[in-house]
Amino acid sequence: MSAWKLGIIGGSGLYALDALENPQWQTVETPWGQPSDAVLTGKIGGVELVFLPRHGRGHRVPPHLLNVRANIDVLKRLGCTDVLAISAVGSLNEAMAPGDFVLVDQIIDRTKGRPSTFFETDMVAHVPMADPVCPRLSALVATAARSAGATLHTPATYLAMEGPQFSTRAESRLYRQWGCDVIGMTAMPEAKLAREAELPYALLAMVTDYDCWHEGGDVDIADILRVMAGNADIARRTVATLARLVPADRAASPIDTVLDTALITAPEFRNTARLDAVMRRVLAG
Repeated sequence: MSAWKLGIIGGSGLYALDALENPQWQTVETPWGQPSDAVLTGKIGGVELVFLPRHGRGHRVPPHLLNVRANIDVLKRLGCTDVLAISAVGSLNEAMAPGDFVLVDQIIDRTKGRPSTFFETDMVAHVPMADPVCPRLSALVATAARSAGATLHTPATYLAMEGPQFSTRAESRLYRQWGCDVIGMTAMPEAKLAREAELPYALLAMVTDYDCWHEGGDVDIADILRVMAGNADIARRTVATLARLVPADRAASPIDTVLDTALITAPEFRNTARLDAVMRRVLAG
């Protein structure tokens, strides 16, 4: 058993957590470069939290230029045990309306050109990604979101697109045919990198609009911002509720030790440069 330390990645419209006790902004260096912003640390109900605004305060970093490796490294470096990512998405499912929340269980990766692994020169690892989110953490998030007043849909498949442009109408219709429920620009490679860092990951999506497949026509930023404001309030309440909901003792998760069966490079040939945080447990053993 161990204590929980929750990493929260705040998406569009969520740039701080007002419920934190003794909040402090902290700048952390990583061997992967600069993360999106400083992190906000504090406690809620005795549980430590580390909050990182994914796009930076003021929304300065576009999705295709996010330094996701640095973002995940910071959370791991500061001792987070689990990560809840919160993201704004468009809906590809009529039942998932603007203002609703969606707890994602599957992700289709259509991004391109984004660094998607910590393991590069002389260090090969193949982590399993059949189930990209942690079911235990997701179940806790579901209870917290409903308690916070969210209209919640689950399960759901998320289509991760490159951005920063929105989809064409043909693409939007195609993704619906694939069985996708929501579409966004940030879940990948975020979920992959969290898995490589042995961090159980859950994804709570805030629906801001119907994508352009819908009768309403093009996606409109003004409409998105209007819905986003209400969604952000519920998201903040969800995080506060989650912190009070997690058990006092954190039982081990299989994801905590996923690298034990993922590393393939022989030990004598491994290059662990830049991996001091990601591989801390393995290196310590």
